[in-house]
Amino acid sequence: MTGFDRGVRLGIDVGRARVGVAKCDPDGLLATPVETVARNEDSVARIIAIGREYDAVQILVGLPTNLRGEDTASTTDAREFATAIARATDVPVRLVDERLSTVSAHAALRQSGRSQRGSRGIVDQVAAVILLQNALDVEKSRGSAAGTPVHPDEEPD
Repeated sequence: MTGFDRGVRLGIDVGRARVGVAKCDPDGLLATPVETVARNEDSVARIIAIGREYDAVQILVGLPTNLRGEDTASTTDAREFATAIARATDVPVRLVDERLSTVSAHAALRQSGRSQRGSRGIVDQVAAVILLQNALDVEKSRGSAAGTPVHPDEEPD
């Protein structure tokens, strides 16, 4: 898949309690929120179902490293989640840098007048929109897919 292949892409923001899901239009111009999925044993199946519903051609999972680009417990969790998705679908899965996407999502929601408590249900979707939009912008500027591919047959780092 080259950076300019048409088709809907999903952006996935993995959290411990919730998973935010966003999608883009087939031309890869604009990311929009889809839903917040409860994090449980059915999360991966729900994301695969959303991917089928929108005929997704790629799934981009946010990789939350610290500000120095180093792995954290959340990084390991996101890699494992991305691998579980890759094992459950034939749609290509890629890990993309998502540093500060949740922080940016909270800031955007505050600016729109929403409290942090009132935003819990949608902050993960907004973070997914931010990480997906950033990945789309990188893809357009570089001419190649953002992030790194997830191989379902490999163990996550």
